Amino acid sequence: MIADTHLPFVHPGYLDFCNDIYKRVKCKKVVHIGDLVDNHAINYHEHDPDGKSPQDEMQEADKQLKQWFKAFPNVYLCRGNHDRMVDRKGKTVGLPSRALRPFRDIWNLPKSWIDDFSFIINDVVFQHGTGYSGDNAHLNAATRNRQSTVIGHIHHLSAMSYTASERDCIFGMAVGCGINRRTYAFAYGREMPKKPVLSCGVVTDNGLYAQVFKMPL
Repeated sequence: MIADTHLPFVHPGYLDFCNDIYKRVKCKKVVHIGDLVDNHAINYHEHDPDGKSPQDEMQEADKQLKQWFKAFPNVYLCRGNHDRMVDRKGKTVGLPSRALRPFRDIWNLPKSWIDDFSFIINDVVFQHGTGYSGDNAHLNAATRNRQSTVIGHIHHLSAMSYTASERDCIFGMAVGCGINRRTYAFAYGREMPKKPVLSCGVVTDNGLYAQVFKMPL
């Protein structure tokens, strides 16, 4: 699983890291857990007045996307809360859905990139994790779904845990992120004690096992 990339504010080494894990583990399917793009210039939070304009940010993200499309031609993409920013802004100003372009058209996603809010692959749920928070978010998501679950969304959380009952044993995994926390888009986190963990995740043996891989920095 590729973690939150927040293009164009991704760590410059994260693509190569994910590609290395993909080849080393010989992955058969690739899931991007969401927040493919950041949309900092149009989000609801305070903007950096010295930052890129919406147009410049999108053009920079487009350049980076071409590299990701080439490295990973077939991807299941979970749409994250930042990916939905255009739709959310449209609703804020009262625009009907027909007035807005679909997410995949805005970013020219290849046909082999399948986007949706969540996927179930080998009985494992893959979802961005919007609405979850805290250090046990991955387990809470698995418990809520009542099956093994992988989430992103929480940048400081890179972990895998099992939880068992009389009926079954399932896992919850959080895959951290791939962001460059030194960029202005993440200036809000500079005083926060919990820092982003750059990592990705792998699910093996038809959904039985999961592992997170931390990116060396």
